[in-house]
Amino acid sequence: MEFDFSALLLALTLITGLIWLVDVLLLRKRRRLRAAGESPPPRLPVLVDYSRSLFPVILAVLVFRSFIAEPFRIPSGSMMPTLKVGDFILVNKFAYGLRWPAFNTKFLNTGEPQRGDVIVFRYPRNPREDYIKRVVGLPGDRVRIQGENVYINGKLIPTRLVGPYQGGYGRESQWLEANNAVLYRETMGTHFNDIVEMPGVVNPSALRLSGCYFTTSHQGVCKVPKHRYFVMGDNRDNS
Repeated sequence: MEFDFSALLLALTLITGLIWLVDVLLLRKRRRLRAAGESPPPRLPVLVDYSRSLFPVILAVLVFRSFIAEPFRIPSGSMMPTLKVGDFILVNKFAYGLRWPAFNTKFLNTGEPQRGDVIVFRYPRNPREDYIKRVVGLPGDRVRIQGENVYINGKLIPTRLVGPYQGGYGRESQWLEANNAVLYRETMGTHFNDIVEMPGVVNPSALRLSGCYFTTSHQGVCKVPKHRYFVMGDNRDNS
């Protein structure tokens, strides 16, 4: 089971906040009455002292990570060349709505993903695992992939050849260069982004999802269901 830092933060916030609140409402007055006339005044109980100090700090971190921005480390090369393995990014947490920490339940909608957006989402088959991809198909779209070409509702997403991929540092970049990867500039509406393709590479497995089927020869069609999105990595043949 993958470690859930949001759940830990929420638990620590609730525990320290509850201890602080009980002390303020019940224990502090009793403690002052018992300590009247003592010099020096007795020290606070250790648990109360730590909770009073840590609660505002933990609460601030929880609010920032849950509703403002959350740091992520890129774990794989699926979004190269846009994002490389080991990159640290800050993800806008209010772009598409606010969610309760740890429960991932939206309570305020502020927008919807648009074609070309790079999004972080929880993998549907394992909600504890975060994925980072680019939005290609919107709800109701018909996405067709034919070789290296992607069509949305029958229209080809335009790409322009940039040249051989030259990624520089990192094992993933070196592997792409060694396998003659090619860099293209892709245009989706007002979004411009670079993608990496490897001519001749064949995916070893087929993909079957609700309304979607893609073969090992990079052929397939997907009718994006309502309230769902079709996403791809910029490293098209390794995502």
